[in-house]
Amino acid sequence: MRSSINGVSLFLILGVGAPLAAQVQPSDAPSRTQVIAAARAIMQEARYCTFVTVGPDGQPQARIVDPFQPDSDFTVWIATNVLTRKVEDIRRNPRVSLLYFSAATFEYVTLIGTAALDSDSRHKAAHWKPEWAGMYKDQNRGDDYLLVRVKAARLEVVSTRRGIRNDPKTWRPVIVDLP
Repeated sequence: MRSSINGVSLFLILGVGAPLAAQVQPSDAPSRTQVIAAARAIMQEARYCTFVTVGPDGQPQARIVDPFQPDSDFTVWIATNVLTRKVEDIRRNPRVSLLYFSAATFEYVTLIGTAALDSDSRHKAAHWKPEWAGMYKDQNRGDDYLLVRVKAARLEVVSTRRGIRNDPKTWRPVIVDLP
């Protein structure tokens, strides 16, 4: 059963005679604002994330990337070489996931959305990290430097220290659907 409390989707599976303590009560549910703030903090603390695309055989393909912090609408920018597998994967299927995990605090954010390739020179200049200079022949001005723009549709968040807990029975995280 899926329900929404304060704009946060909670997934509950309640069996006959399920103990009340295993159910998420409205007073226990974090607000949408709290979940979004926690997601931002976790993403910043984690820095790196796992970027998952769908490969040519339909198999998920995961790799570690160094994304920029999310925009106000949770758009995430990732730089890559134009010849990477992720670029071909996105051309075939733009559905992607980003997983940010903080090993120090054992909390995570999964961002689910769609990716688009962006070679606009203004965007490339705005999304550049000097430590990447040795990886691209003409820094952000070259044809080998390409941006991936991931537009988030959904966030899944678990952070016990922030009071954002997964369902104790199904382990399903707290979910926020984004516009």
